[in-house]
Amino acid sequence: MKGKTLFITGASRGIGHAIALRAAQAGANIVIAAKSEIENDKLPGTIYSAAADMENAGGKALAVACDIRFEEQVKAAFEAAFARFGSIDVCINNASAINLRNTADTEMKRWDLMHQVNARGTFLCSKYALPYLRQAENPHILNISPPLNLNSRWFQPSVAYTTAKYGMSMCTLGMAREFSDYGIAVNSLWPETAIATAAVKNLLGGEQAIKGCRKPSIMADAAFQIINQPAKECSGNFFIDVEVLQAAGVKDFSSYAVEPGEALLLDFFLDAWLSKRETV
Repeated sequence: MKGKTLFITGASRGIGHAIALRAAQAGANIVIAAKSEIENDKLPGTIYSAAADMENAGGKALAVACDIRFEEQVKAAFEAAFARFGSIDVCINNASAINLRNTADTEMKRWDLMHQVNARGTFLCSKYALPYLRQAENPHILNISPPLNLNSRWFQPSVAYTTAKYGMSMCTLGMAREFSDYGIAVNSLWPETAIATAAVKNLLGGEQAIKGCRKPSIMADAAFQIINQPAKECSGNFFIDVEVLQAAGVKDFSSYAVEPGEALLLDFFLDAWLSKRETV
């Protein structure tokens, strides 16, 4: 990763920040494309504090204020990234909006936000990354999205969120095939368990819910493994963080737990995958 440039959406906090930090520690250039310019008590971290973290970790960073709902901002963000670093090697579509409400209680502005950020944002950033990635030596797109699971249990409680999140995964499915002629890898990565982020704390049960989570570093380590694979040999996959790290030789996952020994919260969308496993 030394000298490679990663364009990461939503990298001011959470999983995106952790992935960026892991790459920065290896000497990568990090483009932090996110909206957060002002500190928020419920959503700590800004593009500027994240950029400082990356440079303190040994990488180089560019903070770009970018709302991925708007095409002109995305286009400008990629242009600024290329102007600063001279290449874009990896695009990580991490930014996501979540609202876990049923159909009757979902306001259309919430539907629009989730689809604009999740599905449309992933498509838009991948579209503008394409001409730069075609010039890269080992180009990757990595979407932080789940395997496509059509069990209705995942649609019934929150149709709006599930369809928006699956839109990201369908980008993986289609673009992996479409971009194969260019040698660009397109994959998805999803956590086996809930991850300790502000979204989990704010939406799924506060500090008690966090105790049943793993740290964002597990996703960072898994993402690092994926984007270092030869692009032409690693595309079209729906990876689970634990499986990626097991393949890399990791056997003990206790260090990733927020509270070692605490029962872990299984993540959404994984019933078919988890049924094949004896333990979590």
